Amino acid sequence: MIPFDDRDGWIWFDGKFVPWREARIHVCTHALHYGSAVFEGERMYGGRIFELEAHTQRLFDSAATLDFAIPFSQADVNAASVEACTRNGLEDCYIRPIAWRGAEQLGVSALHTKTHLAIAVWEWPKYFDASKLRRGIRLNWAKYRRPPAEAAPTSAKAVGLYMICTISKNAAERAGYDDALMLDTAGNVAEATGANVFFIRDGVIYTPAPDCFLDGITRRSVIDLARARGLEVIETRIRPDQLSSFSECFVTGTAAEVTPVGEIGEHRFTPGPITFDLMERYSERVRAPARATALA
Repeated sequence: MIPFDDRDGWIWFDGKFVPWREARIHVCTHALHYGSAVFEGERMYGGRIFELEAHTQRLFDSAATLDFAIPFSQADVNAASVEACTRNGLEDCYIRPIAWRGAEQLGVSALHTKTHLAIAVWEWPKYFDASKLRRGIRLNWAKYRRPPAEAAPTSAKAVGLYMICTISKNAAERAGYDDALMLDTAGNVAEATGANVFFIRDGVIYTPAPDCFLDGITRRSVIDLARARGLEVIETRIRPDQLSSFSECFVTGTAAEVTPVGEIGEHRFTPGPITFDLMERYSERVRAPARATALA
């Protein structure tokens, strides 16, 4: 693995492109100490960024939720995202915009910090090993639970909310699994560490209602695809003891795309025609010009 601080290329940093290795921040940056940062994960397919405007809107909404304003327009960020791909010579890649509070003030209070914004892009292979896609990935149960919306800014894609995700995914991988499934504080199924989850029973798709985790952009796209296919999609509370009643399971996300699940703890699933059909339909959608933003 090439370290992310030692690569060739360019990063858009506060309005201009800087050499990759020079895109640095100070050790006293507020975001490093207090988690005051928000980010997005986007994908470019064949020269087009899928749902770019939706991702940028969520970035700005997340910043507002964390009580800071991004000092650029959404049009600026959209243009910079496309230009970053062009500058780095990439047409199939991952895009990571991130906004954070700077080093002007270091303490819980942050009213006088400056907001920074950077956009990095890089080549991105499949999130999970392609050999596992036919039989499905393996998940165990996460130790930590998703906090309720009244206890954390769960509608924001904020860096601090991913701390328990890293802990859970590391533990899963050490145990030989691919990922972990997280519950909410009431003990209902919530999501994987970086992806939303769906279940299928008798041709009907069930997915947890996003009341304490992100209503993912990929999640919404897949729900649209399923309903366009004539499938019923029910957003509801799902208890862990209900998992044995489902035949198929899959996760969705910008990184995961649509990935079949074969195992969650003691429960087993068999990837089937609905999952594979949605995988194909999603692959077609992300490369469709009408649903994406092209390179300038």
